[in-house]
Amino acid sequence: MQEFDIVIRNGMIVDGARNPRWKGDIGIRDGVITRMGKIANPRARRVIDADGLVVAPGFIDLHTHYDAQVFWDPYLSTSGFHGVTSVVLGNCGFGFAPMAPELRDRAMKSMTKVEAIPLVTLETALPWDWTTYPEYLDSMDRAPKSLNVLPYVGLNPLMIAAMGFEDAKSGRMPTEAEHAEMARLLHEAMDAGACGFSAQCLGTPGQPQAGTVGGAAQNDFDGTPFPTDVMWPETRMRMAEVLGERGEGFIALSMGLTPPPEWEALAAASGAPILWQAVVPSGDEMGAGIRRHLLDWFTSCHERGLRIYGQGITQDPPLIFTFDYFDLWSDWNAFVGPDVPREQKLANFADPAVREKLRALPLKYMFIDAIPDTRLHRSFSEQWKSCEGQRLGEIAETTGRHVIDVVCDIVLADGLRTIFETRQFDTTLAGVKELLDNPYIIPGLSDGGAHLKYLTCGSYGTELIADYVREHKLISLEEAHWRLSSLPAFCAGFRDRGTLREGAAADIIVYDYGKLAYTFPEFVQDLPGDEYRATNRGSGYRYVLVNGELTIEDDKPTNVHSGALLRNGRVRRQPAKAA
Repeated sequence: MQEFDIVIRNGMIVDGARNPRWKGDIGIRDGVITRMGKIANPRARRVIDADGLVVAPGFIDLHTHYDAQVFWDPYLSTSGFHGVTSVVLGNCGFGFAPMAPELRDRAMKSMTKVEAIPLVTLETALPWDWTTYPEYLDSMDRAPKSLNVLPYVGLNPLMIAAMGFEDAKSGRMPTEAEHAEMARLLHEAMDAGACGFSAQCLGTPGQPQAGTVGGAAQNDFDGTPFPTDVMWPETRMRMAEVLGERGEGFIALSMGLTPPPEWEALAAASGAPILWQAVVPSGDEMGAGIRRHLLDWFTSCHERGLRIYGQGITQDPPLIFTFDYFDLWSDWNAFVGPDVPREQKLANFADPAVREKLRALPLKYMFIDAIPDTRLHRSFSEQWKSCEGQRLGEIAETTGRHVIDVVCDIVLADGLRTIFETRQFDTTLAGVKELLDNPYIIPGLSDGGAHLKYLTCGSYGTELIADYVREHKLISLEEAHWRLSSLPAFCAGFRDRGTLREGAAADIIVYDYGKLAYTFPEFVQDLPGDEYRATNRGSGYRYVLVNGELTIEDDKPTNVHSGALLRNGRVRRQPAKAA
């Protein structure tokens, strides 16, 4: 008779709890780790020889936008290709529930801009068999999943449901009755299994005309701020008080201009961990100064018993983009943005008058490389093929052209297919080290499921181990796995995973430390509606187990859908039927 379903033997176990690594065996039965230590003569359906490999808890990705992708991609890639076994979705206040039927089209259009998800993809793939938040979770529960999913309540749809669309967008202070309805809806969602709430608060309360800190990149599809961008502090406090009443939950907020006292008041009222998004590894003097102030503040908060953490951008993969879909240089959108028809884009690139207007625009935009520092990654024309890998400024200097004319000439020669490469946040190794040196920073901000036309940051866990543990030795492997699994599990309320221990869910990665790597981003045509996206892959992952079943073997999906919706942080078991 089998004692175990799977036994992993002779692996170097890094348990995620900061304990020293040790060589041993792990026995798994019914999706749970039932024994750790030496298992002699194992009786199991399968025995995995992990000699020479690291055995660790699967990564937990706290910042994703797989709210739609969960309905068409069981592996939630790119996260699922990079050792991630559980994700939290519903970030930045975005979401699709609660949602009145007449607002579904509007909700999908919002995601086409801020998250670069094609409208035809959403229209093709979303089942829309819900109106309430509990019904949304039921629908998600039915979808096949190879990863575990834990959901936030995004406050945008919640505010719209309580106030009406126009009033929620107007920045009006909610009435007491509207605040009470928001509280009721949050309670309802938490009862159904949500882990807390999220919001992007990048505007000015009550002033929708002021826009957002992130500018066009973070606005709604029509250029206006989202409801949470103009929400009042009183509304955030009412939602925090709901979590305080319940004694559970987690909060994720993007509101960098909000003074620390409000954050501290929210932490005190809710009693919940709060995630400050996001702390960047910028090398410029101002960015470094802001980061160091935040790191000191996180330490001070924890000394006073306030659980405020920072989500650190500890990854530096390039963004790749084409002008087939483009909105990174926001001032260009009127001429070549996503809403401009293809033939008109080509005409505009060729028009001397348009080029003159483009030359008058800024060369630097928020969060990414300046235009001269952007690189030509791939050209499809013989004329420009030899320039691949060069900065646009270098090409301009070599050819005697203005850098804007270089962009226009290459894109015209390629018929909009040119692939450009840029990087984010002026990332430096010293900046990443400062983030990793602070124990209150959760590494990685994957944005998985978002910015599909250019971003592939679901590889953050692979990058952390391959680059910052193995190559640069910024932190130990034990510390890295604690940050990637146990700490996020603690914050978000995962009840039985995040570390390897007897009785824990068997979410396990087995990888070749020396060969762990991630690929350069590429475009693939695999979205519903025959649309493309950017993605990348991980290598060195010999085995990935989710709830005790193999979902990845030798870097390849097994098409096993053993993931689960983790309501309130755990798998809810159906009660046994009476005999």
